[in-house]
Amino acid sequence: MTETTAPTAAEQARDKRGYHSNLDVPLLEVKDLVKHFPVKSSGLLRRTIGQVQAVDGVTFTVRKGSALGLVGESGCGKTTTGRVVTRLYDPTSGSMMFEGNELATLSSKEMMPYRREIQLIFQDPYSSLNPRHTVGTIVGTPMLVHNTVPKNKMIARVQELLETVGLNPEHYNRYPSEFSGGQRQRIGIARALALNPKLIVADEPVSALDVSIQAQVVNLLQDLQKEFGIAFLFIAHDLAIVRHFCPDIAVMYLGKIVEMGGRDQIYNSPHHPYTQALLSSAPDVKQAAIGGRRERIRLEGDVPSPINPPSGCRFRTRCWKAQEICANEEPPLLQVGGRQVACHFAEPLQVIAAEEGEIAAQVDDDSSDSPRLEVR
Repeated sequence: MTETTAPTAAEQARDKRGYHSNLDVPLLEVKDLVKHFPVKSSGLLRRTIGQVQAVDGVTFTVRKGSALGLVGESGCGKTTTGRVVTRLYDPTSGSMMFEGNELATLSSKEMMPYRREIQLIFQDPYSSLNPRHTVGTIVGTPMLVHNTVPKNKMIARVQELLETVGLNPEHYNRYPSEFSGGQRQRIGIARALALNPKLIVADEPVSALDVSIQAQVVNLLQDLQKEFGIAFLFIAHDLAIVRHFCPDIAVMYLGKIVEMGGRDQIYNSPHHPYTQALLSSAPDVKQAAIGGRRERIRLEGDVPSPINPPSGCRFRTRCWKAQEICANEEPPLLQVGGRQVACHFAEPLQVIAAEEGEIAAQVDDDSSDSPRLEVR
């Protein structure tokens, strides 16, 4: 007879979420999401005189147990998108389907059950923790609000979460000021895990941390994703971190997604001019190792105002490929070369070999499991 072993708690959590069999099943489907902020006039009447088009027609999908990276320069609408998905902001229009249920039109009361399933890790580990509350109160409050853990078991559950994120469970009665920046971010992660969510929106979770601490936090998030089958909407500036953590990438510019596809497709062969410029600004160690280099693309001019964005393609005022059609027609997000691109003149960027002037071979990296970041 063959011996059977009881499944672990992590395996039971993954099975409950369908993690083993539904990796390609959409968990979150966002379609034509719009968030505009009114611009008010000064004076007594405070009339609306314009709209800040922070997010304007964004469409993407986050698969169960996977991670979608959202990248772009400051002011492109990444954080606003994350906050609309978590319903910290109400959407102006559009659809957000979570496991087949529409979130965009729900009231605050109707949204309460879904707040257990969707959690947020904030960018700043200092201002996102109440300095007057102990760690036990900070991590335990979500469970108290949603009544998921009896009060007599609250301390034990908080200590379990602190141990899960690599903190001393005996420190539950300390205050945030007694912890370092990296430890505070771990407290924020423990708070996000308290309700066993299916989706975590990570809003630049490592940008305020030192490089060595960044690696520790990213490795922690990666371990938690594998252990509990959590899906991530990962918002970041650091292109290397996003490439390491996310199998799917979406690039935003001025409130719109301009290119979206798999990790290797986006990083090895970007098609949109903005994606090409964005990637050329970051050093590529892997490309240097094979003797090639990307030409640095220097964009001219400033990012247009989201109050009055350019007609047609929003990137045309800084694009070296812009023609008359770019001003007259907004390019739709279409399937091109295995990814989605919003450009009338989408084409891959050539990589120049170091000495011979030939296009260098692409790095063959089809591994589904990302390696861990090294801490030195």
